[in-house]
Amino acid sequence: MLAPPALALALGVWGIGRGGTLWGDEAVTYEVAHRAPWQIWHTAGTIDAVHGLYYLFMHGVFALWDGGLVALRLPSVLAVAAASAGVALLGRALAGPRAGLAAGLVLPLLPAVQRYAQEGRSYALVCALVTWSCWLLVRALGRPSRRRRWCAYAGVLLTACLLHEFAVLTLPAHGVTVVCCGASRRTVRAWAAAACAVGAGLLPLALFSTTQSAQVDWIGAPGIRHVLGFAAVTAVGVVCARTAPRGSGGASAGPPVPRPETLALPLLILPTALLMALTPLRPFYVERYVLSYTVALALLLGVALDRCAVVGYADRARRRAVSVVAVAAALAALCPVGTYLRTPQSRQNDATAVARAVRESGRPGDGLLFLPARRRVWTLARPGEFRGLADLALDRSPVASHTLHGTELPAGRLRARMLAARRIVAVGDPPGGPVEATGREAVKRAVLRTYFEECGRRTVTTALITVHARPGHC
Repeated sequence: MLAPPALALALGVWGIGRGGTLWGDEAVTYEVAHRAPWQIWHTAGTIDAVHGLYYLFMHGVFALWDGGLVALRLPSVLAVAAASAGVALLGRALAGPRAGLAAGLVLPLLPAVQRYAQEGRSYALVCALVTWSCWLLVRALGRPSRRRRWCAYAGVLLTACLLHEFAVLTLPAHGVTVVCCGASRRTVRAWAAAACAVGAGLLPLALFSTTQSAQVDWIGAPGIRHVLGFAAVTAVGVVCARTAPRGSGGASAGPPVPRPETLALPLLILPTALLMALTPLRPFYVERYVLSYTVALALLLGVALDRCAVVGYADRARRRAVSVVAVAAALAALCPVGTYLRTPQSRQNDATAVARAVRESGRPGDGLLFLPARRRVWTLARPGEFRGLADLALDRSPVASHTLHGTELPAGRLRARMLAARRIVAVGDPPGGPVEATGREAVKRAVLRTYFEECGRRTVTTALITVHARPGHC
């Protein structure tokens, strides 16, 4: 089963630098992870507690090797390789070696997996840990009396939840699996105890992170594209599940082992469905928050590929030819997607491109303004590009204030500093986005509208860079 992780590694290191660019969240990871551990701890106390453990982990990575963008993204590459190996072992245990090999090879080819395998965020690590929690669950169901297996299962899943809280949505999916595979009451109680341990371990972080819920105010309700995409993936999974072999995947006497679809379908559907169902209360759905659905999809596709090859073609040579053609067609279809994902244009916002555009738009001595303040995170990627520009609103820097985007001056002092400037480079969101109604943000917009005229604007990825000057000084 070396082929799946080898393929994942090859795809992961292909174009890992993306032309020296990184998007806003990666810039946050890079800057925060370079802070001292005590600074990271204090930062998590004010914002981004949900990513605190990941920042500490990345601090350790950079302490071992400060390899820039490669070091930033390499843990995600290795995590996808580990997930591919785990999916291969799951498929082997539940449906046989061919199905396991196919599933392990499918996972790193999925576009969503290729994307997050090359990002300096926690999502690939969480996906890998969820994969291995599934493997440990299958092992524990095979020997439910072994407490060490349940402890290992709970420990791995709790680690995933501490890296990102929404990994806890794996628990309902596993609960359905345990019940539907015909487990005994003793086994169900053992799983419930492990699930309670995970919940208890996560509870302090979950309660504390509710005090920082404003940082996800940018998440909107899932659009029709997201709903249709989820429906399409679910339909593919259901169709693949119908090809799965009947009976226990373990094919051995003793405690029941889940069938492939019994494990995969709940993991494919429930985490995403539950996250979308929370929308009327508060929108939380973002695809990368439930990336573990790719594990289930790869497992179902691997089993379906194996069954189609076995049932459809009895002749070995013909099966082999059909397999080669199918693989070639899949690679041909995925190649443009994979190539695009390794370009700077494939990410929402390119912090390095924004920094470069600000440098080109501004002059030494110009004022600099971020609308809203959270867009100051774009300075974290290349702070040198902003030297020579006076950040008019900044009171305390992100490091000094233990925040991601620093703290800003009171509205009165901010207004006075803006009026003292002759030219201001404003960096914000394009028209049509949400407008913050805080006093400082209102003062920024009012002063620019009343006392300055617009000299020019340019859009770089998702940033709008506008140059303002006093009348007659454009």
